[in-house]
Amino acid sequence: MKAAILVFPGINRERDMARALRLISGSEPTMVWHAETSLPAGTDLVVVPGGFSYGDYLRCGAIAARAPVMDAVRDYAAKGGLVLGVCNGFQILCEADLLPGALARNASLRFVCRDVALVVERDDTPFTTRCTAGRTLVIPVKHGDGRYVAPDDLDPRQVVLRYAEDCNGSDDDIAGVCNEAGTVMGLMPHPEHAVDPLLGSADGALIFASLVEAARERALAAA
Repeated sequence: MKAAILVFPGINRERDMARALRLISGSEPTMVWHAETSLPAGTDLVVVPGGFSYGDYLRCGAIAARAPVMDAVRDYAAKGGLVLGVCNGFQILCEADLLPGALARNASLRFVCRDVALVVERDDTPFTTRCTAGRTLVIPVKHGDGRYVAPDDLDPRQVVLRYAEDCNGSDDDIAGVCNEAGTVMGLMPHPEHAVDPLLGSADGALIFASLVEAARERALAAA
């Protein structure tokens, strides 16, 4: 399985993401610099990690969304490729019009950093097949601009995860959404920081295991 992790100036969770994917898949992900105009041949999934791309100037993710590599990601997603965005990655995918809605300042105007409980709304996406609808996952959040603002026409089926107790003022407690096809997902919590019980929770591993399994099945089907 070939995973591509995008790297922008200011992104700082790419190594954590690589460790999580390596732990779950047994394969070494490829780091892809923002100035590249194509993804590695045979890419099975793309991950946009968290951090502070371009220092969060302008709007969080707005500059990164216009990087050369994002044109390749849009083409990849249009062909049904699997794409996951976490925290700043979620913001980037929204700014790139790959996901609906936008992320704004937390209602408290404070940075939030703590474990939160998430309720799984859908277990039929490539990102949640190892979960059960209604199950609660414990995954940490670390953001100052994580309040999800949903568009008026958001399909309820696109909501994948909700906060059991909202930590940032997001519309309808939404923590993660997918595109209409269910092949692109973004979430504010960091599953890569919840893959080891020694850190308090391994619930994030369920998301990565679902994604890796889906990527492998698609690769075999295309072979």
